[in-house]
Amino acid sequence: MAAPGKVAAFRLPPLPTIGEIIRLFRLKALKQLSQNFLLDLRLTDKIVKQAGELKNAHVCEVGPGPGGITRSILSAGVEQLLLIEKDARFIPGLQMLSEAAPGKVHIVHGDILTYKMEKAFPKHLKKNWEDEPPNIHIIGNLPFSVSTPLIIKWLENVSKRDGPFIYGRTQMTLTFQKEVGERLTANPGSKQRSRLSVMAQHLCTVENCFVIPGQAFVPKPEVDVAVVHFTPLVQPKIQQPFELVEKVVQSVFQFRRKYCFRGIETLFPENGRLKRTEQLMMTANVDPTLRPFQLSMSQFRNLCNAYRKMCDEDPSLFVFNYREELRQKKMTRSLLESTGQPEQTEEENQP
Repeated sequence: MAAPGKVAAFRLPPLPTIGEIIRLFRLKALKQLSQNFLLDLRLTDKIVKQAGELKNAHVCEVGPGPGGITRSILSAGVEQLLLIEKDARFIPGLQMLSEAAPGKVHIVHGDILTYKMEKAFPKHLKKNWEDEPPNIHIIGNLPFSVSTPLIIKWLENVSKRDGPFIYGRTQMTLTFQKEVGERLTANPGSKQRSRLSVMAQHLCTVENCFVIPGQAFVPKPEVDVAVVHFTPLVQPKIQQPFELVEKVVQSVFQFRRKYCFRGIETLFPENGRLKRTEQLMMTANVDPTLRPFQLSMSQFRNLCNAYRKMCDEDPSLFVFNYREELRQKKMTRSLLESTGQPEQTEEENQP
């Protein structure tokens, strides 16, 4: 019995094990959805612990599947738990959990990539961006096929302070393939440094919490799994629109084994490409012979700021698409070859 004046800690009643739930509802992980079940509740407890204090928190769990992490979240004493599950086969098992925690669980059968999270939580939980993070958490054992597009989408939401971040600096605790987790947290100079490293770290504090061996999952994936925690920064390290930062960073890493000069060239049309690339590198004070993975966050910031200035002077620059230019050139070449006409060189195209 709880002591006078204290609320008793929430405890789930006796329930079938996750393995029994899987057998009861004849659940089978679908390879095409890259599903892997985590049955060990000690590991699900450890994942949930990385989110921090969840007592009386509002939590959204992405892709709960048979409900292993769900149980650990409920046992942490949350106020409300929103479950977003795309696979209808898991809904009956989740409803069993909902009945075991009356009034605490709301189940949505839907796709997290399209689900509108702006109205997922009560308005009174909103915090100013400069304040401490709201008492809202996103937790999920993400299918490998959706993890990268989803974190990019959420990083864009962080940048624009919309989606789940309309409530403030909502924290996220998510699983990724170990290699993706290493990219998310890689420092400059590391061979794992990538577009994902820069996009995540310029907007969030990113912590690689621990690694779960693949053999802990059913079926066993070919890779180990990293648990990564994200806390949005009060001020992004690059104060430019998300689309501009993404374009610059993607371009730099397009030729990750070559000098960064080669990738930055792809920001500009063929006519005047060399001159503009040199101008950008000089303005940003970046050594053109550095490899992409060697660039620091401040160098990426300088590149983005310098590119923004060039786009302000010539708005057509931002809409330029290097791959589209290559496609058009290939089509023109094929057309000329089919008609027997010689292809003009760049010099011949100059007025």
